[in-house]
Amino acid sequence: MPRSERSPLLLAGLLATAGVAHFAAPRQFDAIVPRSLPGTPRTWTYVSGAAELALAAGIALPRTRKTAARAAAAFFVGVFPANVKMAVDYRHRPAPARAAALGRLPLQVPLVLWARSVARSGEAQA
Repeated sequence: MPRSERSPLLLAGLLATAGVAHFAAPRQFDAIVPRSLPGTPRTWTYVSGAAELALAAGIALPRTRKTAARAAAAFFVGVFPANVKMAVDYRHRPAPARAAALGRLPLQVPLVLWARSVARSGEAQA
């Protein structure tokens, strides 16, 4: 299978893994939910996990890939404030944890670009 055909499935796998993690270990995600959001952090953890699972399913299916990949790009932008909160909260933690939190910030850019690329490849198939 050429890389261009694997790319959507790898993105779907990443999203599915992250979505499952939100339900399997929600406490770590609760901690990075910005306090300014209404409701409880656990609700946002579950909602974002369900969104990741739905996006994964949409990207895995060629018929819905373009729309789901565009939505995934928007999702990656939308969760950026949680990564900022994590980086701020971890500023006094040991260096490895602080580095991991800071590393999440620039990681959002390639994720957005990857999702956009998958959406464009979905356009070619449509």
